[in-house]
Amino acid sequence: MRILSADYIHTGIGQVLTDTAIVLDDTGIITDVKPIDSVDSGQVEHFSGSIIPGLINTHCHLELSHMKGMVPTGTSLIPFISSVVSFRDVPQAQIDQAIQEADEYMYNNGIVAVGDISNKIDTKVQKDKSKIAYYSFVEMFDFLQEDWADREFEKYHDVFLNQSRAGNNKVSCVPHAPYTVSKSLFKKINDTNKEAHTVSIHNQETPPEDELFLTGQGQFQDFYKGFNISLDQFTSTGQSSIYYAMEHMDPRQRTLFVHNTLTTGKDIAAAQAWGEQVFWATCPNANLYIENRLPNYQSFLDNNAKMTIGTDSLTSNWQLSILEEMKTIHKYQSYIDFPTLLQWATINGAQALGMDDKLGSIEIGKSPGINLLDIDVIKKDEPSFSLSSSSSIKRIA
Repeated sequence: MRILSADYIHTGIGQVLTDTAIVLDDTGIITDVKPIDSVDSGQVEHFSGSIIPGLINTHCHLELSHMKGMVPTGTSLIPFISSVVSFRDVPQAQIDQAIQEADEYMYNNGIVAVGDISNKIDTKVQKDKSKIAYYSFVEMFDFLQEDWADREFEKYHDVFLNQSRAGNNKVSCVPHAPYTVSKSLFKKINDTNKEAHTVSIHNQETPPEDELFLTGQGQFQDFYKGFNISLDQFTSTGQSSIYYAMEHMDPRQRTLFVHNTLTTGKDIAAAQAWGEQVFWATCPNANLYIENRLPNYQSFLDNNAKMTIGTDSLTSNWQLSILEEMKTIHKYQSYIDFPTLLQWATINGAQALGMDDKLGSIEIGKSPGINLLDIDVIKKDEPSFSLSSSSSIKRIA
């Protein structure tokens, strides 16, 4: 048993507690949250700073960890994708080592669960032994070629069957993005995810994506021609890309739209009317790395959107730290206060991954992981909190 306390305890569900103790059993499950004067002071481990729950990374590409620093910044998405394809073939030992180091880095930086994109099974060995809970999204694409759907599905279905299901790990089949998945492949993905799953999809990350669906023109036409792939089977819809995704995805599943750099208030409202379990993953540092832009977060706040936070991969980020993502949002759109950011980084992410029965908040019966956050405190008599560039995090349970 351990009894933990700090100057402030942020539960992840809107409460800030003082003079409070958290009682953990030997497995990390919270057995009690009670006034500190009701426990033996000699047993209390008291920390200076703020206690917060373990953080949730809802979008990562762990298998690309070996590509750190290989792709230049600011190129926009289409050149970025081309670069990623060219760096895929490296020695397996190098890939495995980078995966292990990235997993351990996330754990040490307070992350307890990750929604991870998997195109291969390279991450399975590390996920089997990791202290992090993973939701592996086995990502499928057929480049909008209806007659490729069967072949491509079978290839990625093998990855699905062989992904890690150790411990609390979960697996689902997911579409890559509206501009790479045919109607036929969407149907096969839906048919595979018959039980309750989380399904993620990259969404509205770059202007050419919406342009393709609105007009049938733009840089994706040239991108496909560069790979000798015809778009003759594709017909533009006259609407932004998210509407094509919604037309062919299953609204009964938890749906995680990822990036959403160009998503409008109208798009958000339409998606939330389409499905009752819609979540939005923002990856601000990756958005800056690739497109040098951020989403308009006010549109999401105005629509009461369930926001979550991801890191994307080390191909498109300088580190895999949810705290650093929070700092970036706070730096560039500081009207979003710390309690809101913490909710995005904890309970919302846990709900998006279907792991909120154990993770995401400091509540009796959960084992969310406990972090110590060094954060600026303003007006200590009525405290408010602000992230700074020097804010740091340490796992303490």
